[in-house]
Amino acid sequence: MIWQGKRYWLVGASEGLGLALAEALSARGAHLVLSARNPERLAMVAAALPGPAEVLPLDVADGAAVRAAGARLGALDGVIWLAGVYWPMRAQDWDADQVEAMCDVNFTGCARVIGAVLPGMLARGQGHIVITGSLSGFRGLPGAIGYGASKAGCMSLAESLHADLRGSGVRVQLANPGFIRTRLTAQNAFAMPQIMEPAEAAAHLLRLMEGTRFAQSFPRPFSWLFRLANFLPDRLYYRLFAPK
Repeated sequence: MIWQGKRYWLVGASEGLGLALAEALSARGAHLVLSARNPERLAMVAAALPGPAEVLPLDVADGAAVRAAGARLGALDGVIWLAGVYWPMRAQDWDADQVEAMCDVNFTGCARVIGAVLPGMLARGQGHIVITGSLSGFRGLPGAIGYGASKAGCMSLAESLHADLRGSGVRVQLANPGFIRTRLTAQNAFAMPQIMEPAEAAAHLLRLMEGTRFAQSFPRPFSWLFRLANFLPDRLYYRLFAPK
């Protein structure tokens, strides 16, 4: 894939996987539009990149702001959804504000952003949509209230987009990473198998984008556990993943 001169909107680009992917794409010659909530942080990221980068501060929970951003940006070669908030949470510790934030930012925010760019891509007959899901979205997990459901929603949205848009000229891809070392996963008090550095996860995502597959789950073999769990009967699944 030729990245030189391609204009991509990275939503959630100020740190973690988004920052690492911005660095990788910029090094390949892509023209980036960087969005996140913190304008100062975005400016620092843009200044450190080797290639051209626009800064567009954005709160994806604000529907009007997302629509205005889409109109302002105009024609894009692609959009990559990377934004997310996370708090580890059991049902017994339900925090209504945090659950609502995870659903509104992680899933509804994704839908808002796609809705802001998809009509233009369809009108031009070309575009590239990349959505970041999670291994936690394959099936319900203990301690994942809000986050797991929001990521499952992103994954289902990507699958429906892929089904509808085949042959339209708009390509849709879905990346499902496992644990990535960020300030969000630093909240976890449990062991995180095969935890990846952001640059490693970005390399996986970049390979997906440069290939022809619709979806990729990583890292292996950790991801196989979650894919295989879909085939387990409920009684066995919950006995293994959520013992009493």
